[in-house]
Amino acid sequence: MTEKDRLFESPWPAAADFSFDDRVVRVFPDMINRSVPGYGLIVPLTALLAGRYAQAGSVLYDLGCSLGAVTLAMGRAVRVRDAAIVAVDSSAPMIDGLQQVLAGPDAPDTIPITTRCEDIQDTDIDRASVVVLNFTLQFIAPPDRPAMLRKICDGLLPGGVLVLSEKVRFESLEEDGLQTEWHHAFKRAQGYSELEIARKREALERVMKPDTLPVHRQRLHDAGFSRVCQWFQGFNFVSLIAFR
Repeated sequence: MTEKDRLFESPWPAAADFSFDDRVVRVFPDMINRSVPGYGLIVPLTALLAGRYAQAGSVLYDLGCSLGAVTLAMGRAVRVRDAAIVAVDSSAPMIDGLQQVLAGPDAPDTIPITTRCEDIQDTDIDRASVVVLNFTLQFIAPPDRPAMLRKICDGLLPGGVLVLSEKVRFESLEEDGLQTEWHHAFKRAQGYSELEIARKREALERVMKPDTLPVHRQRLHDAGFSRVCQWFQGFNFVSLIAFR
């Protein structure tokens, strides 16, 4: 059963960066739903897009799968023959949690799902029709992001897609400030205190480096994608679909 996120009621250890350890895994579903505007829509709509673009005999990748919300949703939405899903995360507690679900009665039974505990930068992408990076690229060091996207594009079949969801910053300082203010208002409405919001922001800023939308678009085109469309925005959280 999901625990309520109270991690930042106390100070995060000053010497420790935010990481997806056992503490975070225990509260993760509550944390992400109360922190990311529209997350409850992004997951099923990502699965809808996966169902639209999945190809027979191909592989769908959920890179940075966490506890597998998108993996499981895709598993229920994809109906093409001989397809498979590969779910990858570098956090062993996250993969353990997903494996427990896959071993239980709620696991999708229409498509094979394989889990891998590894850095997604080490994951080979092959015969892919759909790749999902759901709030994952932002945790990769900025200099390494172009190579990651090129690898994904090279591993996609013709007609394949990348679904990329990210927190973004805005080129206008005024707009960036407004979007941040609205996001914090959303978090307060979810029951987070000002102190919790400030503490989490400080912890995340050391490991999460958002880009602007123009940077995302240009990087995707430079990686070889032919077209990029924005299909969702909730304040400073955005989702794009990029076509091979």
